[in-house]
Amino acid sequence: MDILLVFAGLIVLLVAGDSLVKGAVSLSLRLGIPALIVSFTIVGFGTSAPELLIAVQSALEGAPGIALGNVVGSNTANVLLVLGIPALMMTMDTSRCDTRRSYIQMIAASVVFIALCYLGPLHIWQGIVLLVLLVAMLGDAFVAARRARRGVNIDSVTSEDLSELEDADPNMPVWKVSAYMIAGLIGLPFGADILIEGALGIADKHGISEEIVGLTLVAIGTSLPELATTVVAAFRRQADVALGNVIGSNMFNLLAIMGIASFFGPLEIAPRFLYSDLWIMLASSAVLALFVFFGLKLSRLWGFLFLTAYVVYIVSMLH
Repeated sequence: MDILLVFAGLIVLLVAGDSLVKGAVSLSLRLGIPALIVSFTIVGFGTSAPELLIAVQSALEGAPGIALGNVVGSNTANVLLVLGIPALMMTMDTSRCDTRRSYIQMIAASVVFIALCYLGPLHIWQGIVLLVLLVAMLGDAFVAARRARRGVNIDSVTSEDLSELEDADPNMPVWKVSAYMIAGLIGLPFGADILIEGALGIADKHGISEEIVGLTLVAIGTSLPELATTVVAAFRRQADVALGNVIGSNMFNLLAIMGIASFFGPLEIAPRFLYSDLWIMLASSAVLALFVFFGLKLSRLWGFLFLTAYVVYIVSMLH
């Protein structure tokens, strides 16, 4: 019964999250908001909405292991799984991707988050630090958008790219946009509540820690929206969208989700995160420097290596 609750919760979360993103992107493009802003804010936040609701619900129910495990596990999965599977299907040429700025921000966010975890448990003040960094990142994105409008081409993601990837329509009627967004806003907390109930049941009945449930089952499930977007981007040979999706989602996971969840804490940091999982998350993110700075192709070999590393990581946790 618990596993059915988890899968039912995941389905509701994914459908609701997709609905929210579709409505939000359609509305943003309809209002003429630059694709850069939509890509790194609305899409990034929208695909991370399931993680946000799970983190908040976990904090409220006194299950910080699921909250932290979901975010840390999702960030690791976003690199090794979400980029590994598309790379195994289709080689992605990253030589023309201009994601250096956002990548550096993601690494900085990861380092700051790890430092705050060592000062844990996560309280409101740590949440404020993370949210201030989020605001700074969003401000930088707005500045970058203004530079793009002045003719400095720093972003190759177009409105057409976003419309295709998110199945959005700039000409969508207002009532339909509202319906998508309302469905997403109602479905997300409902799905999160069901999923957390099932996850806690699994942890209790099978003697598995909340942290491992969050790092594996919940993290993989909530990474599915990023995986779907990245697979589509890979087949359309849009490596910049694939990398941007992962980088943006990882930043939102750390800064927005854990920043907000910290207000519902304090969130205790289990020892395994400090000596293992946080560093694996950082190491997997660091590997992306090969593609961001040196333009290496995300080939099938890299896809195989990423997936192998992820399988080894998951198996090592369960034994």
